[in-house]
This record gives sequence, structure tokens and C-alpha cells, in this order.
Amino acid sequence: MFTAYVTFVLNQNNNSLQTVELIGFGGALLIGITLGLIGGGGSILTVPILVYLLGISPVVSTAYSLFVVGSTSLVGAIRNMTKGLVEIKTAIVFMIPAFIAVYLTRRYAIPAIPDELFSIGSLLITKDLAIMLFFAFIMFAAAISMLRQAQCKDCDEVAMQEKIKLNYGLVVLEGTVVGALTGLVGAGGGFLIIPALVLLAKLPMKKAVATSLLIIAVKSLIGFIGDVQNLTIDWAFLLPFTAISIIGIFVGIWLSKFINGSSLKKGFAWFVLVMAVYIMYKELMS
Repeated sequence: MFTAYVTFVLNQNNNSLQTVELIGFGGALLIGITLGLIGGGGSILTVPILVYLLGISPVVSTAYSLFVVGSTSLVGAIRNMTKGLVEIKTAIVFMIPAFIAVYLTRRYAIPAIPDELFSIGSLLITKDLAIMLFFAFIMFAAAISMLRQAQCKDCDEVAMQEKIKLNYGLVVLEGTVVGALTGLVGAGGGFLIIPALVLLAKLPMKKAVATSLLIIAVKSLIGFIGDVQNLTIDWAFLLPFTAISIIGIFVGIWLSKFINGSSLKKGFAWFVLVMAVYIMYKELMS
């Protein structure tokens, strides 16, 4: 009788784990679809899915996020390059400081952060907690940026009226900042890259989105190299998860033909805002 009960409990636990894993891999598809639809936002979903659905630690999740988003973005970038939408020169100027910053952050800065940082009363601020709170802050900033972009109905026209002329100093500075942020929280930084390409490089929105995918891909994958040197990577999990996300980007590109991009970005921005508040609440109240 006892043995039968234990077997029943184990089976129930296994079924629950399989359900969670199935939902998690469904999230991988959603990551790709998001990248395909709006050219960014994938990493905003990746880390919460890995941490809260699949129970992976924040440090490892940010590393996996770099690989998943980098690989998926690369597929989208190659497709955009065949259509002539990617400004290679602009991408290179942005990428070089970005991938140097993200590699140094993942290789040296993240491992150097102590597991326990400081206390505020009875609240102990650990490395994992700090990463998730900072990630929530980045999500909040991303949501505000996307809401502003969704309201900018004449961004393309303004950009098209001006000759593409790089402000090298500001682009390099922006690339460095985005690279460091990517290294800290595993986010691709599309919400920072796209406005920078529109404002500093005077690219039309469509070209800015296409170029941002190439920048996200290169800096994310190079940043992941720093993690390979520090962490044990579960390739048996990571490769299938990434493959599903890549399938998702093709689905997203196809769906983008039928969905209004401005309305979609606005709705996604509100979703990200709610997620940011949820993460802050969960991390501070648990």
C-alpha cells in the first residue's frame, strides 16, 4: 500500500515536471515569435521563463538567454541581409564596443560579484536577487521605450528626410553601455539599440529593427563565450530550446504580415510592464 502511494506521488511529480517543461519550451516558441514580430523583446521573456518556469538560477539563465536570443536573432539578421535591410557599416561601429563590453562583463565582472552583497534590515540582497531586480528595472525601461516607439507614427519619415550620417562618438558610447547591460542581465538590448539607430544613425525604423538583430546576435553570442569559460552548459537542454525559438522567429515573421506592428508593440509593452512589477514583487516578497 505504501509503495503504491509513493509510486503515485512520484508519478504525479513527474507529470507536473513534464507539464512545466512543456510550458517552458512553449515559451521558447513565444520568444522567437516576439523577435520575428517586433525585432526585439525576446530576452525580456527568456530570463523569466528560464528562472520561474524551468527553475534555472538567474546567473545561468542570463547566460542561456544570450545564446538563445543571439542564435535566434542571427537567423533573423541573415534573412534581413538578403533583403538589403541591414546597414552593415552602422552595425559594425555599434557592435565592436558592444561585444567587447559584454564579453568582459560575462567573463570577469559577473564571476567577481559576491553571492551576498549587503543587507537592508532583515532583507539580504544576494547576487541572484540583485540580478533579477536589475532585470525588472530593465524591463520597465524597455516597456517605456516601446510605448514611446509605438506612439511615434512618423519616425520613418523623419529618418528618411535626413542623410545617414553616423555620430561615431555617441554610437560607440551607446554600444558600450548596451554591451555592459547585456552582460549583466542577458538582455539583447533591442529597446536601447533601435532608438539609438534611429536617432544617432538616422535609420528608418524598418532598417533600424533589421540592423538591431545583427547587433544583438553578434554581441550576445560573443558574450556567451565568456560564460562557456565560467559555467557548465547543459547543451542537451539549451540546443533544443534554442531550435524551438528559431522556429518561432519564422512564425513571427510570417505573422507580421497580418498584424499591425504599432498596436502589437504597445500591447507587448504593457505586458512587459506588468511582468516587471510581478518580478519585483515576487523577488522582494519571497
